[in-house]
Amino acid sequence: MSQTPDLLYIDGKWVAGHAGTIDVIDPSTEEMVAKIANADHSDVDAALAAARSGFDVWRATDAWTRSAVVRRIADLIRARADEIGRVMTEEQGKPLGEAIAEVRSAADQFDWLADEARRIYGRTIDGHTRANRLFAIRQPIGPTAAFTAWNFPALLPARKIAAALAAGCSIIIKPAEEAPRTGLCVVQACHDAGVPAGVVNALTGDPAMISEQLIDSPVIRKISLTGSVPVGRQLLHQAADKIMPATLELGGHAPVLVLDDVDVAKAAETCARTKFRNGGQVCISPTRFFVQNSILHQFTDEVLRVVADLKIGRGTEAGTDIGPLTNARRLETVEALVADATEKGATVATGGRRPPGFDRGFYYEPTVLSAVTTEMDVMHQEPFGPILPIVGFDSVADGIDQANATPYGLAGYVFTDRTRLAFEVSEALEVGMVGVNTMVIATAEAPFGGIKESGYGREGGPEGIDPYLITKYVNIAL
Repeated sequence: MSQTPDLLYIDGKWVAGHAGTIDVIDPSTEEMVAKIANADHSDVDAALAAARSGFDVWRATDAWTRSAVVRRIADLIRARADEIGRVMTEEQGKPLGEAIAEVRSAADQFDWLADEARRIYGRTIDGHTRANRLFAIRQPIGPTAAFTAWNFPALLPARKIAAALAAGCSIIIKPAEEAPRTGLCVVQACHDAGVPAGVVNALTGDPAMISEQLIDSPVIRKISLTGSVPVGRQLLHQAADKIMPATLELGGHAPVLVLDDVDVAKAAETCARTKFRNGGQVCISPTRFFVQNSILHQFTDEVLRVVADLKIGRGTEAGTDIGPLTNARRLETVEALVADATEKGATVATGGRRPPGFDRGFYYEPTVLSAVTTEMDVMHQEPFGPILPIVGFDSVADGIDQANATPYGLAGYVFTDRTRLAFEVSEALEVGMVGVNTMVIATAEAPFGGIKESGYGREGGPEGIDPYLITKYVNIAL
């Protein structure tokens, strides 16, 4: 990769946007670090035409060839992990080590789905008579429009692009405007791996205009979104007019149940470090901590011990654990949630402010709230920031009830050393994914997705390719 891409990618070429450019801001300094292309309606039309012609080419490409191309993409992304990671840190803010690890996880998506391209199975069916032959085949659904968030700007596009390519679909990807160049680096790897022109296209610019035009087009047969619940609801309304399928991963408000039989120090270490990864800007980030009252004070003290050792700084600085939030909106939201909690009686055990000495950048201290009650906004609104609220509970049944008292249902976590409770609580939590004594649950080989208002459909695992396929039944009279 000779340079960081900053243009639109349409029909196999990097082209300027007809609406000028958009500034990309470094969240650690609030300074502009790049300009990216801004698409207009004609650019969207061009991408749609390219996706339509690209689909005709790619759907006719055999599975072994598709698999080989997707594998080459994985290899290129891995080889460029350090370079792409630096781009990510500059525009998104996360520590460089986390950024590089994310890029490698993005490569894993392509690696896994390269195999799934060769595992698309149909079946024969015995009917009522031998005068007919019945069978079902799996075919690509068609050109796809995909929209991704800024918090994981390599992994999220990779999940969608890899699945579409493995299935035989073309795709138009719309990276988030806050951190677009990371996704464009993934697209560059697709180009360099030999993906035919028109099969992968990328648009940057006004998200409302681009999404509306793409979804309204008869070319697009499916949409995939990783984003907020309000955006998901809006896109789903648009898709409903076309009766078009959608895969939606819409964030969550993940509960954590810490039961009194665990190693408290170990559980607190895992919870605190996971909570503040990427500044809490993670859709499966633990956000509501329910701790049995018998260990509540010990757990809180252990969390505070861990937080005291976390280093705030620019993502490029060695040893940084927490970088800035990605934009000013997130900083304002976090400040408002902490203010609401304290006004309603919560105690700020640590944090609760912008760190001293950071006059520029969207920094906020890792914040632990105790004496939290369910009336506080932080217990109902996904904080998507460095806030760790702790609530006590008595019985396991009470903890489960509190954990499920939300319209979200993406991820949940439980810490217990009792095997029976591990099964019972994980089955009782109303979420799409559960981690028991671990919070590292996102991996290419496992299905990722939620229930309730956290969306539907799965990415990753054998299930990840399914939304990009249709089943066609054929009945032949001999």
